[in-house]
Amino acid sequence: MATALESAIPSLGLWPQNPPRKAAFSRTICRRIRRRSLRCSLVGSEQISKPFAEGEYALINALIGIQGRGRAASPAQLKEVERSVKVLENSEGVPNPTGSSLIEGRWQLMFTTRPGTASPIQRTFVGVDYFSVFQEVYLGTADPRVSNIVKFSDAIGELKVEAVASIKDGKRILFQFDRAAFNFRFLPFKVPYPVPFRLLGDEAKGWLDTTYLSQSGSIRISRGNKGTTFVLQKETEPRQRLLSAISSGIEVRKEIDEFLKLNQGVTERELELLEGEWQMIWSSQEETESWMENASKGLMGKQIVRPNGGLKFLADILFGFKFSMSGKYVKSGFNMYDVTMDDAAIVVGPYGIPSEMETKFKIELLYTDEKIRITRGYNKILFIHVRVDGTKEKQFENSIN
Repeated sequence: MATALESAIPSLGLWPQNPPRKAAFSRTICRRIRRRSLRCSLVGSEQISKPFAEGEYALINALIGIQGRGRAASPAQLKEVERSVKVLENSEGVPNPTGSSLIEGRWQLMFTTRPGTASPIQRTFVGVDYFSVFQEVYLGTADPRVSNIVKFSDAIGELKVEAVASIKDGKRILFQFDRAAFNFRFLPFKVPYPVPFRLLGDEAKGWLDTTYLSQSGSIRISRGNKGTTFVLQKETEPRQRLLSAISSGIEVRKEIDEFLKLNQGVTERELELLEGEWQMIWSSQEETESWMENASKGLMGKQIVRPNGGLKFLADILFGFKFSMSGKYVKSGFNMYDVTMDDAAIVVGPYGIPSEMETKFKIELLYTDEKIRITRGYNKILFIHVRVDGTKEKQFENSIN
């Protein structure tokens, strides 16, 4: 039986016992190693009404590139998020947030820590970025409620789990789940969620402390009754809207154009190809049937930018095998680089099998910061990479000074 921890808002701990099966693997090798799609923990398409405070921007920056709302975060990423969370919790947010109108409305879950007792279904829904996870808070009504919502897609519908809520003090909300239903777009009626909340007693109850609510009402940090931390957000900054479009696969090119237009001041100055490990999360061209051709042209895997013009492509194949290809890049014009990749090998463990290949192309750097990069590369294909190593932001700061 689910515990109060699993009910803690907004982790949606009360779930059926059998998770949906994962999609079957393709029968062809080329489909098994298709481009990794990094679905990041980001919110939807609301516009920013007020600029984020410095500490809030630092938290958003820490969340860029984290998968599964924290599920697949590296130790370095977790440390950066935890540090940013503590800074905000120790700053001056809205006093007595439960009494503020800013807490009202729909919030999207950006990040959550993972309690060891989290149910498999909870991990299935909350950890999949293709689904949007929301929390609605309405405390200033005749029927105060807090609801958790998993939106599967616009075409399919959503699951809504509702709880009666009350305010204990300036920070704490008490809640008790009492009803839930699936609202499928293709059905004219709601499908009840098969959980007997009335029979669960205290297991359907919990509390949630709001430890930070931004003065603009755009960011909220909460902690549940078993210590789980949640970061929720109402409004977005441009990188989040771009990465959210990549997660959903909707109008990505349009979001790229809008992003570059908003950042015209960055795109019009001289940019540098920053060192570090960069994971390719989207390209404007799908892979071909040849995984080796895909990897050699940067259509899959990581791109490792090294000092003194060194460049390496690294892609996972199957069963521990990797494809590695090294080369050089040389600056050839305004935000342009000539690339020659000519040292390829199939790698397994400490061993490598050389492969005679050579690829030449140009990279045009359209945008870069310490977390995300947009380029036009081989055959004028657009690429979006996110930094996945722990390279310090100082390198970026030095590059723009």
